[in-house]
Amino acid sequence: MKAYLPYFPIVFFIFFSCNQKNQQKPNILLIMADDLGWSDIGCYGSEVSTPNLDRLASNGIRFTQMHNTSKCFPSRATLLTGIYAQQNGYALGYNQPLKNAVTLGEVLQSAGYRTLWSGKHHGVETPVDRGFDHYYGLREGASNHFNPGPQREGEVVPAQKRPDRPFFIDHQLFQPYSPPKDFYTTDYFTKYALEWLDKYKEDDKPFFLYMAYTAPHDPLMAWPADIDKYKGVYDEGYTAIRARRYAKQKELGLTNDSYILSEESYDPWDLMSDSLKRVESLKMTVYAAMIDRMDQKIGEILDKIEAMGKLENTLVLFVSDNGSSAEVVNIAGDGQIGTLGQWTSLGKNWANVSNTPFRYYKNYSFEGGICTPMIAYWPTGIGAKNAISRFPAHFIDIMPTLAEIAGADYPSTHLGQKIVPMQGMSLLPILKGEKLEREKPLYWQWQKGKAVRDGKWKIVAHGEHAEWELYNMDNDATETENLASSHPEIVLKMNELFVQWEKENEQWN
Repeated sequence: MKAYLPYFPIVFFIFFSCNQKNQQKPNILLIMADDLGWSDIGCYGSEVSTPNLDRLASNGIRFTQMHNTSKCFPSRATLLTGIYAQQNGYALGYNQPLKNAVTLGEVLQSAGYRTLWSGKHHGVETPVDRGFDHYYGLREGASNHFNPGPQREGEVVPAQKRPDRPFFIDHQLFQPYSPPKDFYTTDYFTKYALEWLDKYKEDDKPFFLYMAYTAPHDPLMAWPADIDKYKGVYDEGYTAIRARRYAKQKELGLTNDSYILSEESYDPWDLMSDSLKRVESLKMTVYAAMIDRMDQKIGEILDKIEAMGKLENTLVLFVSDNGSSAEVVNIAGDGQIGTLGQWTSLGKNWANVSNTPFRYYKNYSFEGGICTPMIAYWPTGIGAKNAISRFPAHFIDIMPTLAEIAGADYPSTHLGQKIVPMQGMSLLPILKGEKLEREKPLYWQWQKGKAVRDGKWKIVAHGEHAEWELYNMDNDATETENLASSHPEIVLKMNELFVQWEKENEQWN
């Protein structure tokens, strides 16, 4: 034993220094909503009660031009890897493992973080095999929020696409997953996260917690008490709610004169029968209740982190995986909208309202499909309060941002295989109140939609043979005036960028 005593001070110093270094690194809470529109939370114009997200916004930064990919699984894969879905294998589907990439979990784990993931993973990987210490959640696209598995005794048949949606607790697969009767996705995703935070509350490691909620994705289902809060709120119809959101966005300073309210694409409310109006009002009522519940649970997580004494040095990011959805799933059920026996979708009319002031919806490369609300909150790292950033950002920027904040190295290989370099840029200067210029164009491609953003210019198209449309995003953030015919040279130049990007991506497929 005496032979080792002279080395003890050195070992202790190294151990102490490492612990001090880890403690100085910020904790990271990354929250993703599912199919949430740009105007669906209070601080982005909504009438839905979201006091916890609003509090983060009033003490942080709201981004007006953060972008996803317009579809859930490529968005989630892009967020997770920091490279485009066209490079990580998720551009066409989620039935193969991520490739050419490392995950946020792997990068942050290498920098000494405790890595935790609760909620949705729309892919085939088991998160604990890709850099996460713990995982609980749905490894699929959507499920019944009250019961994703077989019918339980004393209950109606749960409305679902399939009764065998895969759920995981760490490495353990449950397929089908038969949860307790108090199960609700938002509640249980939060429950596991709170248990992990409590388990590691004395941990010297900083934590990275990824909360991937499935709200407010269909089926529209919520607890009765949450639904009751919004009864009657949506009886006025689409126009009144959309106009009120648009006015509130202006009052908040979120939008300016470049945000012209785009032409509505919903059906005339006054021409609907009273029975159809009641159905439409109830759909939006349940949708609002799902958002309300998610905000409640986000509040519980924030309270927990604050009780641990760690909120001041926690970076919180909130985003959505795509714009509000016009997709409609038709599944026979018991007809009781909002309950476990009925699968109901929001539909294009309310989706148009949810995406105020933009055009179109999920699956489109117009702003209504790709522009997400993003809130950044970090008391010790963000000096400004209630700030608004109009920087054109993308999910590819999250990896370099978190890697820089964590002091993590981004590798050039993974398991001996070359990986795609990070495609985005760190947003840390914006968080610090500094100016930042976009270095490279941004690209989108999903199904029939595609787009390129280069500086103030954006070209976008939707349809197999659709021609490019051109918009000046500085003057027309809602894409209402197509300038393609007056600036064909810009369209040609940006089309060449898109073609070159497609060509470069071929090496990774």
